[in-house]
Amino acid sequence: MIYDKLSNLNNYKGISKNLDKAIQFISSNDLNKLPLGKTSVDGDLVYINVMETKAQPLEERRYEVHKNYMDIQIDLVGTERIDTGDCHNVTLEDYNQESDAAFADSEFVASCIVGPGNFVICMAREPHKPNIQVTEDTYLKKAVCKVHI
Repeated sequence: MIYDKLSNLNNYKGISKNLDKAIQFISSNDLNKLPLGKTSVDGDLVYINVMETKAQPLEERRYEVHKNYMDIQIDLVGTERIDTGDCHNVTLEDYNQESDAAFADSEFVASCIVGPGNFVICMAREPHKPNIQVTEDTYLKKAVCKVHI
């Protein structure tokens, strides 16, 4: 997991070509102006899903894992907590190849409070549990940039 301020996002260029494309797009576009749903940056290699959802109590959330994509999670409105789990001690359930997603059981490793102005990069195969409630206002509008590894 990488957790930082959006103003520092350019510091993470050079990790991978697709991540560089995502960083360039995020840094040069107002994500608040993107429509709900999928926006292609570079076909299926880099795209952004903008969604409205609600944060939920910790006990109602599960870890998820992606095998082929890393996530850049950005809260546009509202605040959530994201937990990460142990990559080496994870049990996947019902992996869906089309959505590149599985639920997982894992041991807790770390958490961070996102909120506007921050971002979290969850690496491929890293268990992560987004949308955890931290305030009474549970509304979230968020952008999740999917970056093929």
